[in-house]
Amino acid sequence: MHARKILRLSGPDTRDFLQGLITNDINKIDQGLTYAALLTPQGKYLADFFLAADGDAVLLDVDAEQAEALMKRLTMYRLRAKVEISPTNLGVTRGTGAAPEGALADPRHAALGWRLIGAETGEDDSDWTGLHVAHCIPQSGIELGPDSYILEAGFEALNGVDFRKGCYVGQEITARMKHKTELRKGLRRVDITGAAPIGSTITAAGKPVGTLYSQAHSQAIAYLRFDRAKGDMQAETAQLHWTP
Repeated sequence: MHARKILRLSGPDTRDFLQGLITNDINKIDQGLTYAALLTPQGKYLADFFLAADGDAVLLDVDAEQAEALMKRLTMYRLRAKVEISPTNLGVTRGTGAAPEGALADPRHAALGWRLIGAETGEDDSDWTGLHVAHCIPQSGIELGPDSYILEAGFEALNGVDFRKGCYVGQEITARMKHKTELRKGLRRVDITGAAPIGSTITAAGKPVGTLYSQAHSQAIAYLRFDRAKGDMQAETAQLHWTP
């Protein structure tokens, strides 16, 4: 598991503050763990994270490599809002078997089991890369990067975006992609024979059609241009095939 960092947001304006920033409805934390992202004003990905209620406060579970930049961004947006944003010493454990007391279901997909914010850090011996690939679930620092649009990354299927919640940073672009255009590119699971480094260019008939990412069990996650990703495809010495 990528190292995680837990931030705590507290204060009377916490929920309103987050509601105006994140892609999901903050009030869903009353029902369980909530998955969301923070976007640029141009609708591009900055960070993805989980949110959980902690009394009147909110715990934010984010990739450790994104934590410092996310804290700075949240602090920049805070202005006069009565919100305190602070790091914690908490960790995350996760697994796919019987859930321990206090654990919450991973909201992205049932196959990803549970997550527990607490004193410990770790994960069981589940084939996590295999699960991510089998269900086309992107990970920060791999499939998710600064050029990503969350709808191309499958956030709607992953319960990471709410189209009824109202305005948030990047909402206008995201809503336009949802309602006014048909996606021409995006992450898809492909069949693969062989292997190639993450980030390898995928070609078909000599033309670039996308990028190869996580791989497991003769499958991979690929970012594809749909109109070109037809027939036999290659990524270095690996052979790929995608069925729309």
